[in-house]
Amino acid sequence: MDNPLNGTPVRTGVHAVPGRESLLTKISALQAEIGQLQEAVVSHAVVDQAIGVVITLGRLRPDQGFEVLREVSQHTNIKLRQISELLVDWVRSEQLPDEVRAALDRALAAAGSD
Repeated sequence: MDNPLNGTPVRTGVHAVPGRESLLTKISALQAEIGQLQEAVVSHAVVDQAIGVVITLGRLRPDQGFEVLREVSQHTNIKLRQISELLVDWVRSEQLPDEVRAALDRALAAAGSD
């Protein structure tokens, strides 16, 4: 097949693009990175929402709210994102695991005394 613009042969098939495997590898890496970035955006949003819950409960500053989340996460050995999801869901469901509730109460009390 010839290029209609200049009459030169057009390569097709597997060998049509030089460095095809390299391009496919880069595309795959970029797709993985996009997935990670999308996950990070969602995670950040959930953490921000949980900070809102905490600062409302404890009448705290946002930086204190994050510290409370971090404390609860460390004391329960549950990832910060999962703690955040539990707190955001708690507002709707009114259900929070006892261990998390106890750690939250302790962290709020400590933050309130600062």
